[in-house]
Amino acid sequence: MPAFQSLRFAMLACCASVLASGCGSGSDDHGQSINAMPNFVVSNSVTTTSYDGDSDDLLTAGLGKTGLAGNAPGFANPAAPTTAELRRLAIWSNYRALVDITANGGYGRFWGPNIDLNGNDTLGEGKIAGTEYLAYADDGSGTQNVTLLVQVPAAFDPANPCIVTATSSGSRGVYGAISAAGEWALKRGCAVAYTDKGTGNGAHELTTNLVTLIDGRLGNATFVGTQSLFTANVSPGVLASFNQAFRNRYAYKHAHSQQNPEQDWGKDTLEAIQFAYWALNQQFAPLVDSTHHGVRYQPGSITTIAASVSNGGGASLAAAEQDTQGWITAVVVGEPQINLNMSPNAQVLEGGVRIVSAGAPLADYITYANLLQPCAAAAPTVAGAPYLSTLPLTTTQAIRAARCGSLAGNGLVAGANLAAQSADALNRLHAAGYEPDSDLLHAPMWDSQAVPAVAVTYANAYTKSSVTDNLCGFSFGTTDAQGNASVAPAISPMPSLFGVANGVPPTNGINLVFNISPTGVDHRLATTDASFTGAFCLRGLWATGDVRMQTNVNAIRVNANLHGKPAIIVQGRSDALVPVNHASRAYLAMNSLAEGSKSQLSFYEVTNAQHFDAFLGTPGFDTRFVPLHYYNLQALNLMWSHLKSGAALPPSQVIRTTPRGGTPGAAPALSVASLPPVAASPGSNAIRVVAGTVAVPR
Repeated sequence: MPAFQSLRFAMLACCASVLASGCGSGSDDHGQSINAMPNFVVSNSVTTTSYDGDSDDLLTAGLGKTGLAGNAPGFANPAAPTTAELRRLAIWSNYRALVDITANGGYGRFWGPNIDLNGNDTLGEGKIAGTEYLAYADDGSGTQNVTLLVQVPAAFDPANPCIVTATSSGSRGVYGAISAAGEWALKRGCAVAYTDKGTGNGAHELTTNLVTLIDGRLGNATFVGTQSLFTANVSPGVLASFNQAFRNRYAYKHAHSQQNPEQDWGKDTLEAIQFAYWALNQQFAPLVDSTHHGVRYQPGSITTIAASVSNGGGASLAAAEQDTQGWITAVVVGEPQINLNMSPNAQVLEGGVRIVSAGAPLADYITYANLLQPCAAAAPTVAGAPYLSTLPLTTTQAIRAARCGSLAGNGLVAGANLAAQSADALNRLHAAGYEPDSDLLHAPMWDSQAVPAVAVTYANAYTKSSVTDNLCGFSFGTTDAQGNASVAPAISPMPSLFGVANGVPPTNGINLVFNISPTGVDHRLATTDASFTGAFCLRGLWATGDVRMQTNVNAIRVNANLHGKPAIIVQGRSDALVPVNHASRAYLAMNSLAEGSKSQLSFYEVTNAQHFDAFLGTPGFDTRFVPLHYYNLQALNLMWSHLKSGAALPPSQVIRTTPRGGTPGAAPALSVASLPPVAASPGSNAIRVVAGTVAVPR
């Protein structure tokens, strides 16, 4: 190798180290700054693609506002979809997963690609031209392979740069927060820094040894090696034995990576921002020689809002807490799933009454809800709750009664009959921090399998279990019409997985299975009480202090110190997946202890709002609940005004909305009459925060 070339390579390696440490540049032979690739980026994984904003684009993948609201885009060859087809389907499905897509619910009128930042219908189909940069972040082992994606819209103003993070929600793929944060950012002309935070949509079909690649295509795990999103860490001999005993099973990255990925969600979000800096320097900094760009943007020089929802929101808060180099300017998150180092000096009051159990970690409340919710769903006071199960109602009612019986038989609820037992189960959920406002949601949260799926996935992650462990008797597998996992599917779910699935089964035909002999069965049908012993086992991992779970939950706890960054949290009071008492209210309390008078955190609690806006098109949801997304957008606009013009952030408050009412499935069109704005002076609706005590008006 010529001496000058050897020197150049050595300098580039040094520059990569410098950027990763936060300096943002190296120097070429003449002392000029070089835009060095961050050393956590797998260099041979980087791809760059430009979109014209017509045939394809950043926000809608060429579908436009009309296409996003229409039927799912198909594949020319379903067995081997192209990268472009998989991306288009992933954007279509992930966009719809986090917002209400119905016209009466507000799509196309209050939000959507056609709605501008002032809320007006001026953008037509809303397609946005620009460039995408895609890469893996990894520690060199090839086992992490966190997906990073940066979108730079054509309207990006290099003289007034901005970045918005869109860390994936719900273990979704890298486009998992495109409607929650990406759309607003792209309309604002900001670059969007996405990451799948090491969970994503990485699946391993164990029988065929097929795995997913970064762009959704498939490959044999043996041949693709470190290029896969995820390959289960199982030796060939063990895998062969497992496949013989447990047919048609799947390993999932979040559940089975054995890395407790949640402990790195803050780091993953910060690395997405650093990758965005690199991309922007590549695009807008001049060349310093024939091949290398310089550095126009140094760390902290770009207005950057950490934004997302659910566990993506929790990742954004964690990133802001970990940020020591000024990468993040501000934070705006919705319904954050976050686990706190809860101090005994922090407390939450509602209507003057203390919430005793506030600030519990997800491992605690989700395993408890998974155990009790099927029984609580039978309580007389929640009759008529929205129904989201794929099972017949009579089957679900039988499950509820049987679960109550098993709980009572084990001393976990009291009562001599179903009415008394179910009422007691509901009261116990109240005592565990679930708001009475969320009572009608216990049935759909369990019936839709949202809570069982989260309980099983996170228990596996927190115990660092292998797929071959079948933790508490659960696994993921395809099932036949009777719920049995013994028959292989006629069509593998793998080719379309990247496009339509999420990272927490049940998804795309891969179901949550309880492993009873001689085969696995859909967990709801495996026993009359819906696999009570498995749910009881999951609960026991937390309740009896399993060392693995305690250690790994402690590794993900945060201290609520945002280091004076302006921040807004938005959450619905009716949230039955991530209860507000364990998330936003508790975080606000701890933040007041951690930051005191330096805190710039505002919390907006929205009545009649719950966790899944995508459910608002379901009968019973449409009449009872309002979209939280509407207030997430308000919060982003408020923060932008604060950062750019110094406008004051409205203080913490309860926003009292009005449900649309009407007939389930045919609610009247959403209007601003249901959606009061965030108030500059909330008066009696103000949430008071003093020395670790949060007082929320009832």
